[in-house]
Amino acid sequence: MAATEFHKVAVLTSPQTPDAKPTFEVKNVPRPVPGPNEVLVRLSLTSLCGSDLGMALGHMGPMRDILGHEGVGRIASLGSNVSSLDPTVEVGQRVGVAWLRDVCGTCDMCVDIVHEGETRCVEALHSGKAYDGTFAEYTLVPLRYLARLPATYDEIPDEEVAPILCGGVTAYKAIKGCDLTPGQWLVVSGAGGGVGALAVAYASAMGYRVIAVDAGESKEAYCLSQGAEHYVNAIGSEDAGLRVKSLTDGRGAKAVVVTATAAAAYQKAFDMLGPFGTLMCVSILPEEAQVIFHPLMFIDNGWKVKGSSVGTRADIIEALEFVKRRKVTPAIKWAKLEDLGNLMGQMIERKLEGKYVIKL
Repeated sequence: MAATEFHKVAVLTSPQTPDAKPTFEVKNVPRPVPGPNEVLVRLSLTSLCGSDLGMALGHMGPMRDILGHEGVGRIASLGSNVSSLDPTVEVGQRVGVAWLRDVCGTCDMCVDIVHEGETRCVEALHSGKAYDGTFAEYTLVPLRYLARLPATYDEIPDEEVAPILCGGVTAYKAIKGCDLTPGQWLVVSGAGGGVGALAVAYASAMGYRVIAVDAGESKEAYCLSQGAEHYVNAIGSEDAGLRVKSLTDGRGAKAVVVTATAAAAYQKAFDMLGPFGTLMCVSILPEEAQVIFHPLMFIDNGWKVKGSSVGTRADIIEALEFVKRRKVTPAIKWAKLEDLGNLMGQMIERKLEGKYVIKL
């Protein structure tokens, strides 16, 4: 019998409750072995996503104790059926490991091709839930939903690919879903965060005029550097909604993309919307969070409220095209697995800027 091989992981050690302070322990555990229809991926790095904090706090239901879903690596070994099912899959191929690990392909969501419903598959398998996440040296991915990275993107380093696999593609897909015309005003609420800053960058690259909204003056320079034309301090002396209206000649924005993890951000978004505007919901709030509205707000203004959930593998490739052309460049900072607890603590206090990337 072959000796057991081990790999390094970060294990969540705190309770998955909204009032917890996330803590992690880095340890060596047995390396996973691929099933017949799976591949084993040796991750080179992973980045930290805001959703990882929500998962650690129980906002997305019970999770495994190895989180993470923005990983990049290469196939290390193949399950026994893989070569016969798809001979183009080979050891050494570069792949991304994102939130979605597999979809059923047959539920009412998956078969709705018009709405690209696979991102809402009712039987979906997710990182950190059905499979151990990417806060680990190795992880398993089902062949059916393998996200191969084409050779045309070899020039993009792993550390710039990883943030796009969730934060970047989520921002890009949400903006696409607003159905705007280049030149129209778009507000990003929570613009200084990981997803928010990427939303600013993508919206600017796509030709929209961006107003960044966040709490505190310290995030202004960062948001402007990502492509925002204006920055509005949500805790400033002037009401944020009135400030947005004044910057748009009194009309309001055509869309508000909310990436801030606060119910107040959603509530304030109504004050920023112009006629026939779209409120795009991205950030995940605790179950008890509430947003109050009256139907006349939508009847009188022609507003729409929509939600966007990550993106398909095709969306990831589209989002990477902006990075390849240097229209979007993720602002990354380096960290270690041992830093996860501290980073999530800073995330709770909304002090993080940019995307933290962890070498594995």
